[in-house]
Amino acid sequence: MLTQALENPATESKASESKWAPTALEALNAQYRPLSPQQRIERLYSDFPRDRVMLTSAFAATSAFLLHLVSRAAPFQKVYFIDTGYHFPETLAYKVYLTEHYHLTVEDIRAESWKHDFTRSDQTWLKDPDYCCFINKVEPLDQLKPSFDVWMSGLMSWQTEHRSTLDIFEDRSGILKFYPLIDVTKQQRDDYIRANNLPFHPLVAQGYQSIGCVQCTKPGDDRKGRWNNCPKTECGLHL
Repeated sequence: MLTQALENPATESKASESKWAPTALEALNAQYRPLSPQQRIERLYSDFPRDRVMLTSAFAATSAFLLHLVSRAAPFQKVYFIDTGYHFPETLAYKVYLTEHYHLTVEDIRAESWKHDFTRSDQTWLKDPDYCCFINKVEPLDQLKPSFDVWMSGLMSWQTEHRSTLDIFEDRSGILKFYPLIDVTKQQRDDYIRANNLPFHPLVAQGYQSIGCVQCTKPGDDRKGRWNNCPKTECGLHL
C-alpha cells in the first residue's frame, strides 16, 4: 500500500549521536549570551566554517528580521526555504520580495512529488497533521542536514512553551542549532522591524501572527492560529 511505502517518522527519523559535550555547549552559550543578535551572527562565521552553516527561513510573519541581520553580516549565506506545496500565495510573494530586497540566494527544498501528492489526495493534515508535517517539512530537511554542522533559525523564546526552554545553542539530533534571536522580546522584534523599515508579511495586517500552510493557519495572536483546534504548536522541525 502507498501509506506503507511512506517512511514512518517513528522508525526512520532517528537522532544522530551527539557531537557536542555539555561543557562545550555551556561555554558557547556563555560566550554568545552577552552579544547582540547581530554580533552573534557575525561571530558565528568566525567560529565555524561558513560552508557548514545552514540557514532556513519560512518567509513567514516577521522573517525579515533575521534575514536583514544575516544579509548585513553574511551576504554569502544561502537560505533554504521548505516548499510544502501548501503555502499562502502571499507567502510566496513575500519570499520573492525579500529575496530581491536583500539580494538573497534562496534554494527551495521539498518532499518527493509522490509523497506530497499523497498528502494532498489523502488530506493528511486533517487526519494526522504531525505526519503531514513530517512528509512535507521534516523529512526534506533531514536529507539536507548531514551536509552541515550548524543550523541557524529565528526562533524566539516567547513564541511557544517549548521555545522558552531553549538557549542560543543546543545539540539537536547531531546538528548544532543556533538561535541568535532566542532572547529577543516581541517588543524588541517589532521595534527593530519598524526602526529599520522592514516589511511585515502581508497577512500580518489581516490578523495572522504566525503563518504556515493554508489549511492549518488561521488569524490569531502569536502561534495560536496555527493548527487551529489542535494541541500541536510545532511542525516538528525544531523538536
